[in-house]
Amino acid sequence: MGRHRANSLEQGSAAGAALAGRDPARSRGCGEGGCVVVRGRLLMGVKEILDFVKIEHMLFSLPFVLIGFVLADKEFGSEQMDIVWILVAAVGARGLALSLNRIIDRDIDAENPRTATRHLPSGTMSVQTAWILSGGFLLMLLLAAWMLNVVALQMAWLPVLVFVIYPYTKRISWICHFWVGLCLALAPAGAWVAISADTHGWAAITGMLDGKTEFLWFPEVFFISFGVALWIAAFDINYALMDQDEDRKQGIRSFPASYGQEATRKLSVALTIGWLVCFLLTGMHDFTDRRLFRYTFWVPAVVLMALINIFVMTKGAQAATESDEAMGEFQKTLFRASMFTGWALLASLMFVEYYTDGLED
Repeated sequence: MGRHRANSLEQGSAAGAALAGRDPARSRGCGEGGCVVVRGRLLMGVKEILDFVKIEHMLFSLPFVLIGFVLADKEFGSEQMDIVWILVAAVGARGLALSLNRIIDRDIDAENPRTATRHLPSGTMSVQTAWILSGGFLLMLLLAAWMLNVVALQMAWLPVLVFVIYPYTKRISWICHFWVGLCLALAPAGAWVAISADTHGWAAITGMLDGKTEFLWFPEVFFISFGVALWIAAFDINYALMDQDEDRKQGIRSFPASYGQEATRKLSVALTIGWLVCFLLTGMHDFTDRRLFRYTFWVPAVVLMALINIFVMTKGAQAATESDEAMGEFQKTLFRASMFTGWALLASLMFVEYYTDGLED
């Protein structure tokens, strides 16, 4: 996303540097990754496209997509290709969200020295090409949803709407950080629906099955999704520290720009404690009869990752005030800690839910 806080540490477009000194309107060259998308009279390379959508930031949402899949799979079972189409949908959704944010925020990005080198404000990519990419990612999302089940397809409008609204929230309120959290919270919830709706159709969402009320949204899904929202919000407000001065100038209502760094530190700790509680509750519910194993593996993993994140957000953020270089190092450390959190929790859950299958008796 153009101003998406999860796109931390963006150092500018390598493609933009490669094109320096050349007239984009006259260029016939392709990027290193090969020619795949027409940009006016210039073709974009695969590497340039992946850099545009920051595909590496799938590392944030992917573990929680897989967590949603694991929880649903252990409850309802899944078909062999379900996980493939869920991953295709996740890539499509992530690419669409980032592309839309880049397009909508291109004028704001152009005014910020840190983001002025991004593809659209720097002229490395045309808006037309960005829209083509957005359409491609949307088709990817819709195709995957169609291959999963009719409920997933008919609910595909929801994440698209959430993605479109996000860029405008930062112009209104610091609630934008929580809206980013909502975007990522759809990952485990969407994976759950993709599997559960195969068995129960719309009852997977409505809770009405054969005229009776049956609660299919097990507490794990609520807890893990709400926890993801808080986790991303905590990361996002710290990422916004880099732009707090520019945000004030441009009227962007980020939390750091509105309340300062000390308030940001306190809120990020509170949010981390919030997701700690949510993730603990996810592991303590006993619908899979693996409570003992979850206490042994899931709970320590959650607590350890929360402590690491709190340490980074307090000690690291305090040191980041000393210089721009220190802020950059803080953002790198924060990114790594946040990214590792999701994968550590996924590894813990997969061990509990799959490896311990034969150990309970």
